[in-house]
Amino acid sequence: MSEDYVYGTAKDLKVGRYVIIDNIPCKVVSIDVSKPGKHGSAKMRITAIGLFGGEKKVLLTPSDADVKIPIIKKRTAQVLSFEGEYAQVMDKDTYETFDVYVPEEFRDKVEEGKEIEVLEAMGQRALIRVFK
Repeated sequence: MSEDYVYGTAKDLKVGRYVIIDNIPCKVVSIDVSKPGKHGSAKMRITAIGLFGGEKKVLLTPSDADVKIPIIKKRTAQVLSFEGEYAQVMDKDTYETFDVYVPEEFRDKVEEGKEIEVLEAMGQRALIRVFK
């Protein structure tokens, strides 16, 4: 088994939780459940938004089917330098340095020395919050 995800049951998913659809970690935004039919189980339509690309994904699955749930790590980091669209940051716990893409909405808030929160899943990282 991979260390990037664990298996869970579709019926245990809730809005705001995470799921992997088409090998993309996503955050669930809505769940529609149909009634069980005469010969089958209830079906679920799970709508989610990609964590790193923002794309909309839909998963149609029986409610008792297994789904992949990404292992999400939130890290606090300090900005070492910021140029263009990327910031070089240092993890506050491990002192590891890495580059992270800075979305348009955070570019005016990111400065050297500030602390940020980084979301990490399946080998990808995204800035999700800038501390004051």
